[in-house]
Amino acid sequence: MESTQKTVIITGASSGVGLYAAKALTQKWNYHVVMACRNLEKTYQVAQEVGIPQGSYTVLPIDLGSLGSVRRFSEAFRETGKSLDALLCNAAIYMPLIKEPLRSPEGYELTMTTNHLGHFLLCNLMLDHLKHSPSPDPRLVILGTVTHNPDELGGKIPPRPDLGNLEGFAEGFKDPHSMIDGKAFEPVKAYKDSKVCNVLTMRELHRRYHESTGITFSSLYPGCVATTALFRNHYPLFQKLFPLFQKHITKGFVSEELAGERVAEVVAAPEYNQSGAYWSWGNRQKKDRQSFVQKVSPQARDDENAERLWDLSAKLVGLA
Repeated sequence: MESTQKTVIITGASSGVGLYAAKALTQKWNYHVVMACRNLEKTYQVAQEVGIPQGSYTVLPIDLGSLGSVRRFSEAFRETGKSLDALLCNAAIYMPLIKEPLRSPEGYELTMTTNHLGHFLLCNLMLDHLKHSPSPDPRLVILGTVTHNPDELGGKIPPRPDLGNLEGFAEGFKDPHSMIDGKAFEPVKAYKDSKVCNVLTMRELHRRYHESTGITFSSLYPGCVATTALFRNHYPLFQKLFPLFQKHITKGFVSEELAGERVAEVVAAPEYNQSGAYWSWGNRQKKDRQSFVQKVSPQARDDENAERLWDLSAKLVGLA
């Protein structure tokens, strides 16, 4: 391995966008990818299947739904002795059909824990590594989604995301406070709320650390990847029809491979070094569509809520 080769951690790299971002970062951008996943055997298999070169990746276990697992991952990465040049927070779960909340080992609602709290902790644990990156342009990228924004078509479909005044977090986020706004559990809203938290976290990371560290913090929506394993917990009929709807009606469909390539560009390409930006390719997707910085939802640009979310999240994950 060349000493100039950069290292990136990708959570959820065993399928979908994360897997194809890993492929693009190794093949096009000469990164060494740390594939952070729950199922190690599957990760080795799919890495080989899509042609990620042997020697260009390391597989380490992480379960974002367990804060203890996130801490163990941090120690395991430290033991590799690798420097860190980029962190891509990609993993997410979406469980629209459950009636009652599932719980993390800490007792927190599982969707918010996996999508937000686990990544929030990981970002904080990896900051020192990024600060000491030999690269002049270290980056931390959090994957976004159109559903975080009620101003966009995907976000207008009920239930809409609403963090309220963060009552659930303020009350400890344990039964009966299963939602961030303190209201009754709703699984689709839990997912959308968690993605608003992702953007708020990115913006607060930028506010707190960009100027002093030079780290570029950003998010993106690479397009509607309707075939991703994110939808594996939905009705089988939905899994069959949703890609057709996106391909032929909304024209918003993008393949997992194209989305992965776009994510890789935001991680690696020089033109994406704008910290605090939320990148998008628009709703009607074409392979040659140009990216642009998109305005995030009103909730996701609420700086006061971003700071309060940070403080409450830090308390919940044991950093405060």
